[in-house]
Amino acid sequence: MVRVTGLERLAVLGAGLGAGILTTTVGVASLLSFPVLVALGIPPVVANASNTVGLIPAGISGSFGYREELRAHPRVTIAVILTCAGGAVLGAVLLLAMPAGVFEAVVPWLILFTCLLVGAQPTISGWVRTRRTGPDAHLPRTLMSPVTTVFAALTGVYGGYFGAGSGVMMVAVLGLGLDLELRVVNALKTMAVFAANVVAGAIFLVVADLDWAAVALLAIGSVFGGYLGARVGRRLPPTLFRVLVVLAGIVAAVTMLT
Repeated sequence: MVRVTGLERLAVLGAGLGAGILTTTVGVASLLSFPVLVALGIPPVVANASNTVGLIPAGISGSFGYREELRAHPRVTIAVILTCAGGAVLGAVLLLAMPAGVFEAVVPWLILFTCLLVGAQPTISGWVRTRRTGPDAHLPRTLMSPVTTVFAALTGVYGGYFGAGSGVMMVAVLGLGLDLELRVVNALKTMAVFAANVVAGAIFLVVADLDWAAVALLAIGSVFGGYLGARVGRRLPPTLFRVLVVLAGIVAAVTMLT
């Protein structure tokens, strides 16, 4: 790291813990950890890549915390992993190939739009159910449609590129595309972020500059935060969870606009 004082190490460790909790609850981990790394003097692209690698343990512990929800829907879990991992490959390549900040003007508005979708999800899903026809129209949607798959993959692209608010986006995509409990959607969102981070992180390990001190400290903090967040997230009432996701997304968008 650029600076290596004890307080700064503690700050990164705390950021990892907090980001781990946010990863497995409301899905805006990078809103906390990425600015801390930049504030310590780490170049933005290096900070972004280091942040992605350092938060991988949060996905591991968080997915373990949500293991019951993921086991209940193995086909959707596999589909989420494959689509987000595939999208993250393109996202990681874009991060390394394109000028820094190329999406800065668009991303905050995209996050705000997905916040609107998360908030309106019960109404929209109810309307979709009334429009369905055919012999299976009365059955809950427990498998990803082609449209949901495409948007999940696009969210994976964004997750591999930058990722701030990608969890909010995935909650919107899965909440609108599937008729599953919100705690299950949260579990799938955690797995989606994890898959994107693993793929992008693997690419960054090979071709990107990393601040290994930052990676290690984030990893230590995030592995505990991820599991703790999962234990909290699976107990949140659906309405409270939706409100927290919307608020977190708004904070992320406003922060990026200022």
